[in-house]
Amino acid sequence: MPKVVILIPSRYSASRLPGKPLLKVKGIPLIAHVYKKAKETKIRQVYVVTGDIKILKALKKFKNNCIITKNKHRTGTDRIYEGAKRLKLNNDDYVVNLQGDEPLISVKDINRLIKVTTRKKLKIGTLACQINDNKTRKKFNDKNIVKVKTYKKINNKTFSEAKNFFRISKKDNNKYCYQHIGIYIYKFEILKLFVSLKQTLREKKLKLEQLRALDNQIPIHVVLAETKPMGIDTKADFVKFKKILERNNF
Repeated sequence: MPKVVILIPSRYSASRLPGKPLLKVKGIPLIAHVYKKAKETKIRQVYVVTGDIKILKALKKFKNNCIITKNKHRTGTDRIYEGAKRLKLNNDDYVVNLQGDEPLISVKDINRLIKVTTRKKLKIGTLACQINDNKTRKKFNDKNIVKVKTYKKINNKTFSEAKNFFRISKKDNNKYCYQHIGIYIYKFEILKLFVSLKQTLREKKLKLEQLRALDNQIPIHVVLAETKPMGIDTKADFVKFKKILERNNF
């Protein structure tokens, strides 16, 4: 069986929400909430990967589960790769890239993604959820919501290779179109290959790293998530997350 590790990239600077990883809810930094969620998957090796000493100090309780990288990276995936290299993984091992601003992502969904990807020996796996917005098209036209189009319909029993990722759907034909969730699981040898490739024109234009894989004929398979997690990008998102935790007494 291949080894699976979860890496959570984190950087202090964020244009829309400065200091985001260290904003506290119930006295716990946001990045620590994500770390605790990752540990609930029962994957033994979970690490926060960061180039910021501030984040390392804030996570002193988990200091043995932090990997310090260089401060500046071209992309978050490059930071993940630097962290993964430190763990001396085999080519067939898997690396989960769990975003540091997804504290409400479902543990069940993460586990299913890992299970499908490792059992089927896929190169890259990711999650997506239903949009259910064909009438108003509000989400289809929202550039902040990344969409993925698959070759086949996905459900809780099936998965499909991704055909394309985009921000705005200009056509009414949204068959097999889903809301992308920014979590990835890579076979280590594919992660190594991915970061060695040049950024493509589409990737730069749309600011979507995953297009580099598709543009280089590296397949990404999509697994359906049962829940729709809330990423925290703005102050309003953070306030909403705070209210959810307080309301549910998490």
